[in-house]
Amino acid sequence: MDYTPFVEGIVHEPTQTEGRGLDLTVAEVYEIAEPGRVDFGGGELEPAETTPAASEKRNPDDDYEWWNLDAGQYLLAYNESVSEAAMTFTLQTRNELLVRGAFHPTLDVTELPRVPLSVGGAGIRLKENARVSTIVAAESV
Repeated sequence: MDYTPFVEGIVHEPTQTEGRGLDLTVAEVYEIAEPGRVDFGGGELEPAETTPAASEKRNPDDDYEWWNLDAGQYLLAYNESVSEAAMTFTLQTRNELLVRGAFHPTLDVTELPRVPLSVGGAGIRLKENARVSTIVAAESV
């Protein structure tokens, strides 16, 4: 299936479409600075306060920066967005992250929210625009 008509902001289409879905790339990583609130009825619902995680170039002449993430919880923001189509996608962690001790939940989405990223062990290094997730068409139950 061709997912490109449903996704905007694709960084490099040939690379992002070479697998069974469409790969999504990281635009920003956020740290949770202050807790949010969730209650029973939603009247006291408040978002968590976030701050961008620090990133840096490995070499002064590099075009892109890296996030050096310690073990913990973060939020991922993508370069891409899903167009307003009546389609549901399944969002999955790419194997390249999984085998390095990082993952996010598998979600059925109609838009691309910030996604919780769990980093274990010794942490992970993520380069700006790294392919971290894949979307595929959600299957009907």
